[in-house]
Amino acid sequence: MSVVWSMTSPESGVFHPGERRSELRDLTDEFNELRSHGQGYLEVRLPDNEFPQLTLGFQSDHAIIHLFTSEESMSLLSGDGTVSSEVTIDVPIMSEMSTFTGDFVLSVDHACDVVRNFVRTGAFEELGEWCEL
Repeated sequence: MSVVWSMTSPESGVFHPGERRSELRDLTDEFNELRSHGQGYLEVRLPDNEFPQLTLGFQSDHAIIHLFTSEESMSLLSGDGTVSSEVTIDVPIMSEMSTFTGDFVLSVDHACDVVRNFVRTGAFEELGEWCEL
């Protein structure tokens, strides 16, 4: 299963927007390496289309997932209850830290499952509740 992706460099900690195409297992290996550094950002899309695209920003055990269905349309995946809605979490989005409420925070394990399911099925509708921004 092929996927197109870009992510934070584990070596420098800086997001590199240049896309790579690989098999899902190779992306999983690369992401696990990034995850061992404690924070990062990932963009994922299917090879044949620019959209939909998922992005995943994470810090420690907390993650945020954005969905882009076009250049003008962005949504956030609702959180999984990992933290309460009153708590705020900072995660990297590209190379900048951004703050989100617990309403949109997922565990990194859950977020990884969401990305894998998206790559395997090409569908985002069943991944959870999306809140359009």
